[in-house]
Amino acid sequence: MSVFRGIAHVYGDNIDTDRIIPGKYTKTLDAQTLAAHVLEDLDPNFASRVRPGDVFVAGYHFGAGSSREQAAIALKVAGISVVIARSFAGIFYRNAINIGLPLVEAPDHAILDGHCVWVDLEQGLVVDETSGCVYRSARMPPVMVAILRAGGLVNYLRQYGDYEMECAAT
Repeated sequence: MSVFRGIAHVYGDNIDTDRIIPGKYTKTLDAQTLAAHVLEDLDPNFASRVRPGDVFVAGYHFGAGSSREQAAIALKVAGISVVIARSFAGIFYRNAINIGLPLVEAPDHAILDGHCVWVDLEQGLVVDETSGCVYRSARMPPVMVAILRAGGLVNYLRQYGDYEMECAAT
């Protein structure tokens, strides 16, 4: 799947992995426990408000901080279908792709909380259906879209066996 539509939960800049999932929960391997505590230090009501398919929207430097993969897992298992940010920390970006959580970098977005948002990863489009604004993002490379469609890197490698894949010219 490379097209998503959901209600936006909008937060600000510099949300690091400690804010996404507090360190005290990172010793568990239970993804449901991580999802139950996602963003609790930033917004204690987030985990109870988020619905399957919702969209997480942030500002600059989303996912900075530690390399903990649990941050991306917590968002995905909580029901977030795609994360839109003005910029991402590189390690968070790669962790999210590896676990099958789609990301879109849209530096100029002005999406507001509660707006309905539509995202096409392959076309590099973000549409705020509530305001009518359209934002361009970088088109995701085909191999990354394939990893997301497979549900993450492990599933992709089980399906294809390696990274060999023809990429479209940009």
